[in-house]
Amino acid sequence: MTQTRTQPSDQAEPAVADRARSYAWEDPALLAAAARRLPGNEFFAELTSEALPKPPIAETVGFTATFVRDGVARFELDPQEFHYNPIGTVHGGVIATLCDSACGCAVHSMLPAGAYYTSLDLTVKFLRPVTASTGRLMCEGTVLHLGSRSALAQAALSGPDGKLYAHATSSCMIFR
Repeated sequence: MTQTRTQPSDQAEPAVADRARSYAWEDPALLAAAARRLPGNEFFAELTSEALPKPPIAETVGFTATFVRDGVARFELDPQEFHYNPIGTVHGGVIATLCDSACGCAVHSMLPAGAYYTSLDLTVKFLRPVTASTGRLMCEGTVLHLGSRSALAQAALSGPDGKLYAHATSSCMIFR
């Protein structure tokens, strides 16, 4: 049996326009070419100064790299309703994506031109629920170990109140 939800006639329809979102992104091949051509620190200097376009994932999720240099990467995100899971909090995948980006970019910032990485694993500990009312989140990734073939990084996601909302560790494989 199909059930239809109806709204009483004395209540106004919710504004759908307030829940619409669109965005655009640049050709990711241009960014990837710059990532391979430049040493990590130079690449991220151009990216954070907006000389290079934001990566498509940053446009999709809505986060921004605010600092990436010498094994440290900081990202910021304003949690929004469109990040929510079915229970009304920011989806863990959004948090994991932010942590993965901070870890990976911290590693990439230490690589020479022509070298690149890929995440081998990511372990995230979700410590507090995040909602749109939490406020701006800051995720800082730091390199713990950089070897010739692998790296280990960690990320800490904190709110404007200074509280820790999530913690992650990531192993990365390095290609030279």
